[in-house]
Amino acid sequence: MAHASEGRGQEFRLPDLGEGLTEAEIVRWLVEVGDVVAVDQPVVEVETAKAMVEVPCPYGGVVTARFGEEGTELPVGAPLVTVAVGTGEDGAAPAAGTEAAASAGGESGVAESTGAPSTGGESRIAEPVAARAEAAGSGNVLVGYGTSEAPARRRRVRPDRRAATGAAARTNGRVRVAGPVDGPAEGSAGGPAEGSVDGPVPVISPLVRRLARQNDLDLRELTGSGPDGLILRADVEYALRASAAQGGRAADHEARTGRAPVTAPTAPASATTPGAPRSGTVRTPLKGVRGAVADKLSRSRREIPDATCWVDADATGLMRARTAMNASGGPKISLIALLARICTAALARFPELNATVDTEAREIVRFDDVHLGFAAQTDRGLVVPVVREAHARDAEGLTAEFARLTEAAHEGRLTPGELTGGTFTLNNYGVFGVDGSTPIINHPEAAMLGVGRIVAKPWVHEGELAVRQVVQLSLTFDHRVCDGGTAGGFLRYVADCVEQPAVLLRTL
Repeated sequence: MAHASEGRGQEFRLPDLGEGLTEAEIVRWLVEVGDVVAVDQPVVEVETAKAMVEVPCPYGGVVTARFGEEGTELPVGAPLVTVAVGTGEDGAAPAAGTEAAASAGGESGVAESTGAPSTGGESRIAEPVAARAEAAGSGNVLVGYGTSEAPARRRRVRPDRRAATGAAARTNGRVRVAGPVDGPAEGSAGGPAEGSVDGPVPVISPLVRRLARQNDLDLRELTGSGPDGLILRADVEYALRASAAQGGRAADHEARTGRAPVTAPTAPASATTPGAPRSGTVRTPLKGVRGAVADKLSRSRREIPDATCWVDADATGLMRARTAMNASGGPKISLIALLARICTAALARFPELNATVDTEAREIVRFDDVHLGFAAQTDRGLVVPVVREAHARDAEGLTAEFARLTEAAHEGRLTPGELTGGTFTLNNYGVFGVDGSTPIINHPEAAMLGVGRIVAKPWVHEGELAVRQVVQLSLTFDHRVCDGGTAGGFLRYVADCVEQPAVLLRTL
């Protein structure tokens, strides 16, 4: 049995979850302070810009501290939990290690600990372990530590500067009641009172912190208007303007709290402050899926010289073929599965489009396998799940995989591996009731096939005017990987297969 004195604390930081992700939001804690965890046991569920991920901890022992509440967004490299390694079987952690951690916490930024006081016969560590030697850092891969130190910075959390009073502070148009604080004031030798919580302020932007600090505004008295109470720059500026404009209320606030009101910065009447909130405007942070989509599309526009060509096709033959397939029994074949089968056949004839450009090496990289991405609109935003080895699947296999990935996308269960590695994208924007589009290429791929709605239109068929099911097809391609002749040949072949599905029999 290991003795309590043998335990030592290990700080587990948010690992690099891959694909250039730099931050994640805590969705749900899977452990409590005082719980015993095994090596590689999931301790927290986080949401990245791509998927929901359960993060396993590479240490085994007793959880002594958790950093961040549910809904908090943390950068890669930020502390997640502290684990006392080598504790006894009864869960008791070394007292010496606790004292050392507590003393170290006074010299470094302390993240919030959600530890609860010990109850019954259990022995729990209630103090957060707030500082570790940076030399013992790691690369923070998902499992298995031992790489180089993580480059991310830990944000410092300043001590609570609220006055010891039970009065209500009115900020940002809302009232927040600060409970009475017993015990020594800030800076006294006695330290904070037992049971008080000195947690992080819900602020991400350092500009917001600086603006509040320059105007002597206590962010803890603000109620943020952002997601999950996030304090935005607009909230700080609103509080500053309200304090300056309402002299009576400011005087009353000073009388109640004993602190002078903050003064809003003034500007010339003709000048417009960049980013200042205006009446009737709503600001939404570019974060999560929306932020990832914005970054990727912006990069695509910057780096890829794209061009688009399109053609109208008579899809009556394709629709009749699908009806015949589904009437023969067995699993129903989806339309997108047939379009995907046509895509893979076209890429076999024009492999130049199943490629990417290595800008550093100045090389075109062509892929043998087709990993087909498809655009899926979800409540969390636009995602592009990837069907692996789509060229090796038949219509039934493609239908089943599309259904599985679509369901996982709507439920937020897609893994990073199911959202990356595509070589070509199929975009069926016809589900939105539109005929055509010039989509932005899904970087770093080289092309995207767009499919509009299939609608009845007058069409010349076999020399006579008839009502046919017509669809508009578009191909957006990277002009670096091919010229217009290749792109036009690809799109024409796709249109031929849509009009006469029997053309596919040549390649089956």
